[in-house]
Amino acid sequence: QLQLVESGGGLVQPGGSLRLSCAASGFTLRGYNVGWFRQAPGKERERVSCISSSGSSTNYADSVKGRFTISRDNAKNTMYLQMNSLKPEDTGIYYCTAGSSWCGGAYWGQGTQVTVSS
Repeated sequence: QLQLVESGGGLVQPGGSLRLSCAASGFTLRGYNVGWFRQAPGKERERVSCISSSGSSTNYADSVKGRFTISRDNAKNTMYLQMNSLKPEDTGIYYCTAGSSWCGGAYWGQGTQVTVSS
């Protein structure tokens, strides 16, 4: 069964950090472009960051540039999102995705909740 499973979400104070992980099972991430999306309450899902299959190309939403870092470890079949200097507006459900298109889109994880609040 093809699966992406996120972990690492939780409650953090403004200014804090979290590291999200997304592990693939049933298939290999190598050769796929991958990315992270998020959905805040009452809002549409938005793209946060993407990384190419080789890891050589990345991009970020303007709202997270300089604070978030996307990475991948093909040997571990896992991708990551390091989130620093978190703000309340970063609150939402974070989803990882993989696929042949830029930023994935073919396979999706179930999501992990990130809440930034004092």
